[in-house]
Amino acid sequence: MRLYLASTSPARLALLRQTGIEPVTVSPDVDEDAAAAAGAARAGAPLAPVQLVELLARAKAEAVVAAGSTDGPAIDGLVLGGDSVFVLDDVIYGKPHTPAKAKERWLAQRGRTGVLYSGHWLIEHTGGRPGRAVGAVAQASVTFADDMPDAELDAYIATGEPLYVAGAFTIDSLGAPYISRIDGDPSTVVGLSLPTLRRLVRTLGYDWPSLWNRPGAI
Repeated sequence: MRLYLASTSPARLALLRQTGIEPVTVSPDVDEDAAAAAGAARAGAPLAPVQLVELLARAKAEAVVAAGSTDGPAIDGLVLGGDSVFVLDDVIYGKPHTPAKAKERWLAQRGRTGVLYSGHWLIEHTGGRPGRAVGAVAQASVTFADDMPDAELDAYIATGEPLYVAGAFTIDSLGAPYISRIDGDPSTVVGLSLPTLRRLVRTLGYDWPSLWNRPGAI
């Protein structure tokens, strides 16, 4: 069974590869801000973190399926969309994009604990048409080191890594030494909960080993 990843995230790709899966990566053409605004308008209120990440994960998966039905790559397998946000003090944080915002967030979260939410949406697309779809949200608490010097914070931000990840941090690269504790599934914090994905795959009636396609996985 082929897995299509509706994401260009290097972290999500690396996670899947580590588990013996080489997905077909497809960039979803989704305006996340517009999708979130439309979702909030339909709900009549700002979306909670769980609602937001599931909505965006679904939008990405459905966009790839729709593109495959027109001029995109032909799809025959399972399509996975994902999205993540970080929440601290009831404020939802996505990617900071600028050094100034990344530093502001780190100064606020240093020595404290927040929650990372990762949304998943999996669509079965076989025989030339989409079938069943399932979704789920995983979460994990992240505690940041309280002894990160300003000079090291500036050096970390200068690498550019925290600018394009939810919450302005990673646990699988340069930011890892500044995370003192994780409560929950660590892969959730990377951006894709592997146990959650396995459960979704099984919900659709497929065995997890059927996705293994990298050399050495079988």
